[in-house]
Amino acid sequence: MSKQFFGHPSGLSTLFFTEMWERFSYYGMRALLILFMVTTAEAGGLGFDSEEAAAIYGLYTCGVYLLTLPGGWMADRLIGAQKAIWYGGIIIMLGHFTLAIPSETTFFIGLFLIVIGTGLLKPNVSAIVGDLYPEGGARRDAGFSVFYMGINIGAFLGPLVCSYLGEEVNWHMGFAFAGIGMFFGLVQFHLTKKNLGEIGVAPNISLDKNAKLDSGNNLLALAFAVVSVLLLVGLQMTGAIDMFTPRGLAEATFVIIGVVAVGYFAYVLLAGGLNADEQKKVVVIFVLVMAAAMFWAGFEQAGSSLNLFAERYTDRVIGGWEIPAGWLQSVNPMFIIIFSPIFGALWVKLSMMHLNPRTPIKFALGLILLALGFFVMVQAARIAADGFAASPFFLILTYFLHTSGELCLSPVGLSTTTKLAPRRYVSQMMGMWFVGTALGNLVAGLVAGAFDPDSVQQMPDLFMSVVLTTGGAGLVILVLSPWMQKWMGEIK
Repeated sequence: MSKQFFGHPSGLSTLFFTEMWERFSYYGMRALLILFMVTTAEAGGLGFDSEEAAAIYGLYTCGVYLLTLPGGWMADRLIGAQKAIWYGGIIIMLGHFTLAIPSETTFFIGLFLIVIGTGLLKPNVSAIVGDLYPEGGARRDAGFSVFYMGINIGAFLGPLVCSYLGEEVNWHMGFAFAGIGMFFGLVQFHLTKKNLGEIGVAPNISLDKNAKLDSGNNLLALAFAVVSVLLLVGLQMTGAIDMFTPRGLAEATFVIIGVVAVGYFAYVLLAGGLNADEQKKVVVIFVLVMAAAMFWAGFEQAGSSLNLFAERYTDRVIGGWEIPAGWLQSVNPMFIIIFSPIFGALWVKLSMMHLNPRTPIKFALGLILLALGFFVMVQAARIAADGFAASPFFLILTYFLHTSGELCLSPVGLSTTTKLAPRRYVSQMMGMWFVGTALGNLVAGLVAGAFDPDSVQQMPDLFMSVVLTTGGAGLVILVLSPWMQKWMGEIK
């Protein structure tokens, strides 16, 4: 193999194709997931109602992001990043093949395995990409751009292949091919991992068995656990939630994550030993994390409510053939591939002109563009409510606006978090960013649960509620942006 990959270390090719095939499997399966759950048993599905299916979808996508935290910890402390990627990929593959077995029990086992495997693989592939460039700088940023392209190529191809097989041939064949995609990724990783050398072979931090435990952190974790349990017991006893249903379990998880997130930030602010400047920056991080959670709560409707709308209320007939609903899941990664370089060049050009929007304004733009996308869906839902099939261009325009919002918010989010975080809390703040992403994915499932495909008259109001919520949040961030930028200090 060449020692260079598009002018970058050859190890980048190993990680590029590993992540490409993993994303192929993840997004290929995701395009089928909620459609399979709401399809009747007679037609080969599980026959769940939309509320139950959406709650399960939310728990699954939430778990994928939450488990990146212990997945990163295991690689750092126990097995090293390369082994985490290898074992994670194997577990993901087994999860997809388990989904291919026609049984409700194997369905849930398969989802559980994919969550565990993705938690191991996802954070550690990115970590090794960074380690390929110890010098940092622009070349490292360019390497991540190439790597990001691999992610979106996989995300583009996966739904095209798996949706066709799942919707047109057999649901379980679609799930199986997602597993075959991960198998390809594992084979190429094994054959080319020599390109990585010793990077990621050993753990970054060795555990000192004689080291004293951090009693302060242990007490904090115990306090969060006690408060969460008491709150859940109270909600269960009052009938506010029912933890023995998928939606109730999703709501309970939302409570736990919310308590931990708010409690953690409160602890850092009040008892974290921060000076006034650091406290201000942590407050800004909290606002950005909550804004990002709200963004993902709307954006991730792509795989749930918007996917159901594509299947049931969109005219997908082209040349006499009805394309699979899941094919529209490839629109977002296609737009990412096309517009990422354009947005990147735009920010550079605006920066040269001293007009580059500050981070809070980019977050506000992301939320407002998300709201505009759902406003387009309000119009599509009104057409469906009148008894007509909506044009697929409504969904395509929605995904374009959502992709534009993603390109405003997502690339700067984690970077800004690491810059704002006090040095002793950088890793923990990165973790909280992913917790916010997990929270957004969970809320996406809860919101989609209100989407009843059999009650088309309610859809315009449902989409409009998302418009008002996310658009309102974007306007609030816009109003607060001068204050936030002031508290960010020298961070740009």
